Amino acid sequence: MGVTIQAESHRVELAGLYEYEHDHKTLEFYDQPPAIRLAYQAKNGRQVVAWHTPDYFVLRTDGVGWEEWKTEAGLERAAGAMPHPYKRDPLGGRRGPPGETLRAAFGLFYRLRSSAEIDWVFQRNLRFLEDYLGSEVPPLGEHIAEAILALVEQQPGLHLDE
Repeated sequence: MGVTIQAESHRVELAGLYEYEHDHKTLEFYDQPPAIRLAYQAKNGRQVVAWHTPDYFVLRTDGVGWEEWKTEAGLERAAGAMPHPYKRDPLGGRRGPPGETLRAAFGLFYRLRSSAEIDWVFQRNLRFLEDYLGSEVPPLGEHIAEAILALVEQQPGLHLDE
């Protein structure tokens, strides 16, 4: 987006930021949006109302809403202590029913995102390539680009330094 976006967690939330940056459906995303009011039933059966600041507010081509990123281990612990706000869906993913109830009132989404859904190979590749992906390189002349393509087509296993 051309601005600095913060990540409280350098593992899970930062990985989410990298996903947003490289997802063609993600248009914009904002960290620490205003708090939202969630209501849910506590483990003892009492009604709980809490203010919650999701990690990100995301604008996508297929929807707009809040996303909360957690480690899978953290979600397991939270689900044991507070089973109603953190549920496992039938496909093995995670859900946040209190956020989903709130979002329905506004026509937005609320997604509970887990470290289990992060593609760590993609993350490692991005870190490896970040010097190349972020650098401003002037465009190649057409004859140079054609020469490079011809060379790689002749020897597809060619090393980058060659």
